[in-house]
Amino acid sequence: MAGWNVDRSDWQDKGAGHRQRLRDKFLEYGIDTFTDAEVIELLLTFGTPRRDCKEAARAALCELGSLPAVLDAPAARLATIKGIGPKNVFALHFIQGTARRYLKQKLVGKQYISSSKEVADYLIHLLRNLKREAFVVVYLDAAHAIIDSEVLNEGTVTVNTVYPREVVLAALKRNAAALVIAHNHPSGSLSPSEQDRQLTRTLHLVCSFLHINLLDHLIIGAGEQVYSFADHGVMARLREECRTLHDTLR
Repeated sequence: MAGWNVDRSDWQDKGAGHRQRLRDKFLEYGIDTFTDAEVIELLLTFGTPRRDCKEAARAALCELGSLPAVLDAPAARLATIKGIGPKNVFALHFIQGTARRYLKQKLVGKQYISSSKEVADYLIHLLRNLKREAFVVVYLDAAHAIIDSEVLNEGTVTVNTVYPREVVLAALKRNAAALVIAHNHPSGSLSPSEQDRQLTRTLHLVCSFLHINLLDHLIIGAGEQVYSFADHGVMARLREECRTLHDTLR
């Protein structure tokens, strides 16, 4: 068996110099100098630190199309790519989960009006590429500072599946004075459906009677596209509609 007595440390460390150069490059110049393939490669090495992950990273990017698609891909899909095993999948999903928690916690205490882009970035990260619709609520205080956010419903998002009572109870529990709601369209379309409009109108009306301001309803489509009901004048029309209704009931 002497013929099998090879120096395995040399074989396993074949790409050590390359990996160290990538780490040094990040420490000196930051991630903006990295290609997407290099980012994926370095993430894969967290799972298998003594294996060359260059080809696996390139294959993942080629097959899935983008860095976000690689990070969002389910474990079963990643496992079909040559060179990516369970430890690599764990590394990718762990960094994805960390990024999601970072973006969410970074928002707490920030004023929504001045941080709406960061809210959109978080929602895009949370909802893009999901195969099912998910309904998210962002809770704000009277000064429109962000208190918290949560996924309140998963599945088909309609007025029949997202109960206004649940939204209101969750808002009251947090002493929220305002809300932003959001959901994704797995089809990629940004166009709001009639059910989306009905849900927005119903929630706006219910919340208005409890002096909770529904500021916006965002639809997350394909890529980084976002449709805002407020930007399209829908929320202003609903506010006027509610004002008229309240005056009538007095």
